[in-house]
Order: sequence, then C-alpha cells, then structure tokens
Amino acid sequence: MTLKRFGVSLEENLLEDLDQLVENRKFPNRSQAIRFLISQSKTESLWLDDQEVAGAIVLVYDHHKKDLQMHSTEIQHDYHELILSVQHVHLDHSNCLETIAVKGKATQLQALANQLIALKGIKHGKLVMSST
Repeated sequence: MTLKRFGVSLEENLLEDLDQLVENRKFPNRSQAIRFLISQSKTESLWLDDQEVAGAIVLVYDHHKKDLQMHSTEIQHDYHELILSVQHVHLDHSNCLETIAVKGKATQLQALANQLIALKGIKHGKLVMSST
C-alpha cells in the first residue's frame, strides 16, 4: 500500500492528547496513532450503520452457579448462525473464561452479548467488535 504524506494542524491541547495516545499505546509515531484512530472510527461507523462485523464475546463466570451453563448454551443455540467458535478455559477451581467468536450484523451481536452478560453468575462480560 502506498503511503501519502499530508500536513495536519491541531490546537496545542489536541496535539498533547495525540502525543499522550502515542505514549500510552506505545505507537512508534503520531502517524500510527492517526491510522489507529481513523480505523477505530471506521469500525464504530459500521456498528452504528448495523453492518456486518466480526468480534468476540468474553465472559468470566463461576461455573458452580446453578443452571448458568445450561442458560448460556440455550442462548447460544438461539443465535447459532452468528457463532463461529467457542473456547472454554478453566481459570481456577471456580472460575471459567469463555471466548465466543462471532460474526454478523452489529445489532444482532450486541443482542447476543447483552443476553449472555445479563445471566446471573456472569462476573464480567464484554463484546469487542471489528470490521470484517
């Protein structure tokens, strides 16, 4: 891919914010930070326009919680067309981490994630979406 150079004028406080982003994210330079911000904005636009996106739903839960696994599986079966794979990891005696790879319309993925995250016994849940 050919790179194009251009000049950017920013207020001092925005430039300081950009430099802070470069430092916090360990970008090699400002250009990489700007690429990241543009890509992130493009992906968020896809979510808002309910376009097809890919992502992952990450859940941490206590596997001793009665009926949690059964309810989670029922919800996943209701959305089977969106689920690409599921990985289940035992973190310790009580806690499990489940990563569900998904692909579909942004609103459908959000609906699936919301139902799973709302289950009693889920300690933490998050949906991460990206463009396909």
